[in-house]
Amino acid sequence: MNYLAHSFLTFKDGQIVGQFLEDFIRNKERFSFPKDIQDGITLHRAIDTFTDAHPAIHEAKKVFAPLVRLYAGAFVDVSMDYFVANDLRLNSLAQWKAHSLHVYKVLNDHERFLPENFKTMLRRMEADDWLYNYREDQNIKFSMRNVLNKAKYLDQSIPVFEAFLENKDILQKCYNDFFPDLMEHAKGINALLQLEN
Repeated sequence: MNYLAHSFLTFKDGQIVGQFLEDFIRNKERFSFPKDIQDGITLHRAIDTFTDAHPAIHEAKKVFAPLVRLYAGAFVDVSMDYFVANDLRLNSLAQWKAHSLHVYKVLNDHERFLPENFKTMLRRMEADDWLYNYREDQNIKFSMRNVLNKAKYLDQSIPVFEAFLENKDILQKCYNDFFPDLMEHAKGINALLQLEN
């Protein structure tokens, strides 16, 4: 999953911080944070593990695998954020906007825990309101281009965004089959984390 889904699947503000930090820290660093941030890191990992094993995600990867092989999962993650952002069963547009603003506030309020490279990204994320704007095709195109830029062995001209557009119906069905299961899984993981408190 990508940033919007991870931020949505949280139950406390500290977990939001942990969900975002997971991709920016070394494993041994996780224990230096407060418990609620550690819980967010644990939740992030549980979400990724569940996502990678889900049959609907295996189906979704088939859209991108012929183009990008092992990187298919990264493009599925970006695609899923598009469908989360457009899922008005989860939140209204006003609620999604409020969610995005709340996430930026929480991250800024916990700035002392954030590494410098994350702070730099957060400024761009907030300025362009990435979380709310994942609903727009052009912002998915931008995110997919970023994945291509970061991937060592992928040509910049690979038409991954075109594959996304051409296969929206398939990807939407995969999202519909997957995301309710993920939400239940996240709730279960959170319940276990609260028992540890």
